[in-house]
Order: sequence, then C-alpha cells, then structure tokens
Amino acid sequence: MSANSKSIRLRWVLLGSALLALILVPFLAWGPTIEVWTGKFVSSATTSPHVTALVLGGLLASDILLPVPSSIVSTACGYLLGIPLGLLTSLVGMIMSCVVGYWLGVLCGRPISERLVGREELTKLERMSVQYGYWIIIITRPIPVLAEAAVLVAGIGKMSFWRFLLLSTVANVLVSGIYVAVGYLSASMNSFLLALAASILVSYLARFLAPSSAARE
Repeated sequence: MSANSKSIRLRWVLLGSALLALILVPFLAWGPTIEVWTGKFVSSATTSPHVTALVLGGLLASDILLPVPSSIVSTACGYLLGIPLGLLTSLVGMIMSCVVGYWLGVLCGRPISERLVGREELTKLERMSVQYGYWIIIITRPIPVLAEAAVLVAGIGKMSFWRFLLLSTVANVLVSGIYVAVGYLSASMNSFLLALAASILVSYLARFLAPSSAARE
C-alpha cells in the first residue's frame, strides 16, 4: 500500500472516530433525556407505519438530488418499520434514486452530473469504470457520494438500462438488508442512538474497506 493510500485510510479512521464521538459524547452526557425523546418519536412514527414508509422512501428516492444520509435513513427504516416493510421501503426508495440518477446521466450528461456529485468524484468513477467495468455499480453502492457518481456515470456511458437496473437492484438489496437489519437489531435493544452510531460505522467501514482506487482522493 502506498504512503498516499495509508494517509487516506488514516484520515477515514480519524473521521469515523470523530463522528462516533459526536454521537457517543452527547449520549453519555444526556442519555436518559435523549432516549425519552427518541422513544416518543418512535412511538409516533410506528402508529402510522405507512406514512412513515412514504416519508422515508421519499427521502431515499431524492438522495440523488439532495444531500440525504441514505445509510441513516435506511437504518431508520429497520428501526421504525421492522424487517419486511422496512426492507421494502429502503429498497424501493434506493432503486428509485438509482433510476432517476441513471436517466439524468443519459438525458443531461456530464454538466448536471458534475453539479450533483462534483467533477473530481465523477472523474474518479470514470477511471474506476475502466478498471472494474459494470461491477462498479455494486462495488460503490455502500460508499457515500461514489454510489451516486457511479449511477450518473452509468447513464452518461449509456449502459443498458436493464443491465443497470439488475446490477443496482442486487446492490441495493445487499446494502438495504444490512442497514435495515442494523436498525431492527437496535430497535430490539430500544436504542435509537445505537442505530445512528451503527449506521455511520457501517458506512465508514464500507469506505475504508473499498478498493484503494475507490478511496483515493
């Protein structure tokens, strides 16, 4: 591993540690108060599961256009809705986001794609596409920003829509399954803070364990 790659991974270790600290420190200081508040929030959300599903699914569907933390939202699907409805909500929302991103790439091309994810990330994905081919859709799916960039690159490169839909659906099933399971297990422990911390940790690990070319900046 090159010195540059080691430096990048070290930065991600420090970033992940900082994010976890931001969650755990308030929890240790005001844990009981936070748990009471989240308990009331969860209770209100679970009384209208279909409305909650629409809201969470809508957030995930807009992820390609808005800075939505999809890992946290998908984890919330499992926490608030359980496995069956939570997985369905997360999966449908993420697939819709992929489809929107693909057609934005096809119809609008590189200019709007650069505005959505940045020129650097888009160029990085184009290089990775040469190395990994179609599998780039699956490889990058759990990695924030790169996941959206891969979808846009697939559209720009005019990948077959049905091939794209198959690959992105497989990737979304895997990613949604992990996050929803994390949320569901956290709900069984009655800790929303645990779900939040775990979702950030999983997202961070995905970036950290990604191929070096995916983590390189």
